[in-house]
Formats: sequence, C-alpha cells, structure tokens
Amino acid sequence: MLLNKTLSSSTLRLAFIYVVVFSAAIFGLLGYVYWSTAGFLYKISDRVISVELDLLTKAYDAGGRDRLVQLINQRLTDAYFSEWVYLLADPSFNYVAGNLESWPAALRSVEGWSTDASFNRVGRLRVTNQVLPEGYHLLLGHGIDELDRFGENIWIGLAAAAAMFLILSAAAGISTSRRSVARIEAINATSRAIMRSGLGERIPLHGTGDEWDGLAENLNSMLDRIEELVETNRQVSDNIAHDLRTPLTRMRGRLERACNQELDVSCYQALVHDTIGELDVILTTFSSLLRISQIETRDRTAGFRNIDLSAIVREVAELFEPAAEERGVRLKLDACRVVPTVGDRDLLFDAISNLVDNAIKHGGDYGKIGIAASEGVDGPVLAITDRGPGIPSEERKQVLRRFYRLERSRNSPGNGLGLSLVAAVADLHGARLVLTDDAPGLRVELHFPMPQRDTGPEPQPRGLVFTAPDC
Repeated sequence: MLLNKTLSSSTLRLAFIYVVVFSAAIFGLLGYVYWSTAGFLYKISDRVISVELDLLTKAYDAGGRDRLVQLINQRLTDAYFSEWVYLLADPSFNYVAGNLESWPAALRSVEGWSTDASFNRVGRLRVTNQVLPEGYHLLLGHGIDELDRFGENIWIGLAAAAAMFLILSAAAGISTSRRSVARIEAINATSRAIMRSGLGERIPLHGTGDEWDGLAENLNSMLDRIEELVETNRQVSDNIAHDLRTPLTRMRGRLERACNQELDVSCYQALVHDTIGELDVILTTFSSLLRISQIETRDRTAGFRNIDLSAIVREVAELFEPAAEERGVRLKLDACRVVPTVGDRDLLFDAISNLVDNAIKHGGDYGKIGIAASEGVDGPVLAITDRGPGIPSEERKQVLRRFYRLERSRNSPGNGLGLSLVAAVADLHGARLVLTDDAPGLRVELHFPMPQRDTGPEPQPRGLVFTAPDC
C-alpha cells in the first residue's frame, strides 16, 4: 500500500524531474571536463611534435641533408624517442632516412597534420609533414596510444561517477518521497480516525524535531484548540440552558397563575413588571454573548487608534464613582500620566468597566479599589485591585470561560460573562490578562504590547470627559 502510494505520489514525480534535470547538468559538465582535458593533452602532444620538427628543420638549414640524416639517426638510437616516427624522402618520395620504409601514399598529396594512420606500426600516430628546400619531404610523428588510454580512463571515470550520481539521486528521491508519503499518510490516518471517533486522536510525533514534527505539533495544537472550543460551546449550551431555565420557569409559573386566576389590575401590573424584569435579564445575557462573539470575529484592527489608556481609566472611574459611594467603597485612582497605546477605545472602555464593576460587587463593602494605568518595561499596564475574597488559584482559568461563576457568587446578580468579555478584548489587543492575589483581595492586570505604529489621531470619546486630577 505504502509502496504504491509512494510510486504514484507527486513528490516522487517531482523528485525524478529534479534528478533528470540535475543529471543532464552533471553529464554536460562532465562531458565538458572530458573534452577539455583530452583536447588539452592533444595540444601538448602537437606542441612537442612542433618543437621537434623545428629542431629538425634548423638542422637541415644549418648542415643540409647530411646533418638532418645524422640527427634522425641519433634520435632513432635514443630510447626516449622509441615512440617517435621519422622519415626523410627525396623529391620522388624515395626513402633517405628514418624508421619508416616508405612514404605513406595517403600523405603524398597532403601537407600538415594528420591522425588515424598507423603506417604499418602498432597503434595510432599523430604526424605532420612538410616539404624542405630542394624538394625533400620530412615526416615526423609520435604515438598517441597512451593519450587515448588516458582519455578512455577519464571517460570511464566520469561515466561511472555520473551513473553513481544518477543511482544515488534516484535512491534519495525514492527514500525522501517514501518518508514524506509515510508522514502524510499518518496525518491522513489521524484525520480519518478523528472523523470516525471524535477529536481525541492526535498525530504521532517521531521525535526528530524536523519540519514534519513541527507540522504535527501545530496540527495537534490546533486539534487541542478545536477540542477546547467544542467543549466550551458544550459548556456554554449547558450553562445557557441552566441559567435560562430558572427565569423562564418563573415566567411560565406567573403566566399560568394569571391564566388560572382572576387578578385585579395591580396584580396584573406587578406580574407584567416582574416578567419584563426576567426578560431583561435574559436579553442582557444574550446581548453579552453577542458582544463577545462580535469581538472575537471582527476585523482585528478596524477600530484601532492611538489612545491614552489613562484617559479611559479616568472616564470609567467617573462613571462608577456613584456606585462605589453607594457601597461605601473608595476608588483610588492612579492615572495622572499619559499612557499611550494602540487599541479600540470603546472595547477597552467596556472591558475596564467590567473589571471595576466586578471589583465593586465582589470587593467587599467599605473597602478600597485601586485603579492604575502605567507604562511598564514591555508596554502599558492596567491594574485593578480590591479587598474582597479573591479567586482561588485553581479557578482563575475557569472564570474566563463564559457563564462560569464561583460557588459563592451563584446567588448574586450576574451572568458570568464579564471576565469572558475582558478576556476577548485582551486577546483582540494582544494583551496578557493576569489574575493574582493582592493579599488580601484580587489583583487583575492587563499587560499591553508596546505601541509600534501610528494609526492616526485619537477620536473624540463618547460619553463624559473626566479631567485628570492634579498630582
């Protein structure tokens, strides 16, 4: 199965295309090396023959035929010139001196260089001939069998190297394609398992740390995230059903009682008033859900501008100051300096409002709430502290989920969506949401990234404008 998929894979076809292209390039390069090397060696041979011919010609010019004959006889007795061919002939091509018995018939009408003539000797020769003064003919040659054997050895070596390259390239292509197909098949098998049995399957890692393991890790992380979102949606559905069942049951009970009993106008008005209140709670819950969904799906930078985080903090403090006074809570504001950041003013206003509202509701009566905006080392920091019971460390991650409420908050007003909205706004702005103990109480921090771009002037805020106090 794996072999068939490997042979039919596009990776193998692409690998073979590369092998053919690279092989053609290698063969062309090796051919050029061969012809360049062989041509260079033959040029050296011709140069040596030319030097010897020049010496013979000078001997003839200096001493005539007898001096040339003497020099040829000396060469023939020297073992160094055993591979050489000498022939001196008269104007009628009759033998005068040399180690050839007669002038080759093929060269009687040709003057200059010639090859592929054995002249009754074993092996190939490279020869040249010329006509001397007084009509004498001089033929000079040298055996090139060794050059031919050297060229053949070069050719055999280059051909073996090319064949080895072709075989190794093909083997590497098949091996790489087989490995890629195996890893892809593992991903496909996991995908089929997930479609059959659910999101519990994960792609196996080979521990090589290569790009395939990196892809598997990313896909597994994506599956973890999808599984988490599916579980969150399931919990949200359960929580919606749980939170809406009570008010809907109460409304049905009131309407059923009104239907079965005759009530006076004041009773009907009280019933309608209570029903409207229950509907308002339900509508508020759905509005919060829609708000969170809009934050998570909107264009991430559509409403981003250069803003002053301190100005938003001061506006929120002014908005909640009456509610804090009613509960006997003192707001301690530390937002005198300009803290520039990049973000959506309205969303940040909603998120900070939710944090301050939670601090007032759960921070304990007659306590103190700190609201501060400052510039940290890595970027702007928003911190809100209270003196309430805080949040247990094991539940700090869960409280960011929709509809999750602490056990002690079950009977207090609210729908468990405030911190979910804060988490969504923080994620949109690339901010880090941190929940810690403030000994006593809870400390909530939003760590924003350092502003890096100019998005235009800050728009005028909607609502009241709070003037910063003198510091």
